[in-house]
Amino acid sequence: MYSYQNMPLNSRVWIYQSSREFEDREVNEINFLAEHFADSWASHGNDLKAHISVFHKRFVVVMVDEQQAEASGCSIDKSVGFIRDLQTRYDIDLLNRMQVAYWDGDRVNTCRLDGITKLLEHSLITDSTIVFNNMVRDKAEFEAKWQVPLKDSWILQYAN
Repeated sequence: MYSYQNMPLNSRVWIYQSSREFEDREVNEINFLAEHFADSWASHGNDLKAHISVFHKRFVVVMVDEQQAEASGCSIDKSVGFIRDLQTRYDIDLLNRMQVAYWDGDRVNTCRLDGITKLLEHSLITDSTIVFNNMVRDKAEFEAKWQVPLKDSWILQYAN
């Protein structure tokens, strides 16, 4: 597996948000499993230059340098299979796109997308609360736009 630092800024990114915080032991295990998966991940017989790791005990982030080899539909299916295996192994949900993650002090918390309004009304979050935009497309966006204030995110449109 390639290191995060060695992945170019135009590397394609997929972010899978966990339904709960991972324990330290789980982070270590997932990173080990991810390294094994990334080392054997290929697209049409071409090895993929990939990095997969856990961020903030809450996100499994997959990166692929598509300049070396493009991630094909079959190879993307294999990565989703890897994510589904993690869900089963750790009894978590990594595919629920209706959950929003945000910084709550020094830890990442989540709520349902339709719960943003209540959190704002009760001042549990503000428009400056940092939220996670899991729809970033590449490493450059990941570094610049993954964590943004609520007021600058697409999520705010759901606060009615």
